[in-house]
Amino acid sequence: MRRTGFLYDERFLLHDTGPEHPECSARLLAIYKGLEEAGLISKVRLIKASRADQAWIEIVHSIKLIMRFEEACLWGMNELDHPDNKMCRETFETAMLAVGGILHTVDLVMEGEIDNAFCAVRPPGHHAEVSKVMGFCYFNNVAIAARYLRRKWKLQRVGIVDFDVHHGNGTQNIFEDDPSVFYYSIHEHPSFSYPGTGRDFEKGTGEGYGFTLNSPVLPGWGDAEYKALLEKDLFPAFEEFKPEVILVSAGFDAHVDDDMSDIKLSTECFSWIMENIVGMADKYSGGRLISVLEGGYAVSRLSELARNHVEILLGSKA
Repeated sequence: MRRTGFLYDERFLLHDTGPEHPECSARLLAIYKGLEEAGLISKVRLIKASRADQAWIEIVHSIKLIMRFEEACLWGMNELDHPDNKMCRETFETAMLAVGGILHTVDLVMEGEIDNAFCAVRPPGHHAEVSKVMGFCYFNNVAIAARYLRRKWKLQRVGIVDFDVHHGNGTQNIFEDDPSVFYYSIHEHPSFSYPGTGRDFEKGTGEGYGFTLNSPVLPGWGDAEYKALLEKDLFPAFEEFKPEVILVSAGFDAHVDDDMSDIKLSTECFSWIMENIVGMADKYSGGRLISVLEGGYAVSRLSELARNHVEILLGSKA
């Protein structure tokens, strides 16, 4: 089996979004329960979060946003900029712990202590832009990790695969002019889904043109269409780009039982997607892969989806 890390910390549960908000602590509890019941906790390396150095947040986000976010929590505000972005006094510190835990996980992978990892964190991140919080997201966890890999570890090519059902507008916006980071997203078509970005003609700008690739999916589509698009778009793109590390924005909200979209993916298709991403990491990146939780709101399904996800990272799933 591979040496797989699992970033989980009970302090992530302190981010309180209030009653009936889909991005709730029950999501992480379901994920942990799924791993525990499958006997996987003893097979992974458990990683606890540590608070990020703010300097690493600043390699992606504006100081103004960081200060505004922190002050809003200190004042006890229950939302930031939009009613979707619910929070509490502990949300800023929880977000700092999520980033810090992910960066520590990156270090463990790069130092060869583990081969890959799944980071079950809250709040999610891929909608957050340089100076803007959006869609339950405050700091862009995966974007910070990608830039950290470039700055600290001097990598030349970082690949990001985002299979959350919503387009990662923040991640695309941050790297659209950067040829060292390839951002790929497969998501529900922006004409029908939040946040309204991620059309197939969005390919990056300037020197980064061609290093952004979007595969929009029409409502009602499912396994067959996802597999065809990944085979047509992602696989040849990474064959050419050859990422030195792959980061995954792992959103499970395209599942047929998830009310957040009209996409009809089966549990088995999520496994197929992850098996192929792990295969690309083995082929191009020496197996180095860090998966970070984004969406996924069908709590009853998260246990099995996370279990399968981690089994694939471990290499123990038949």
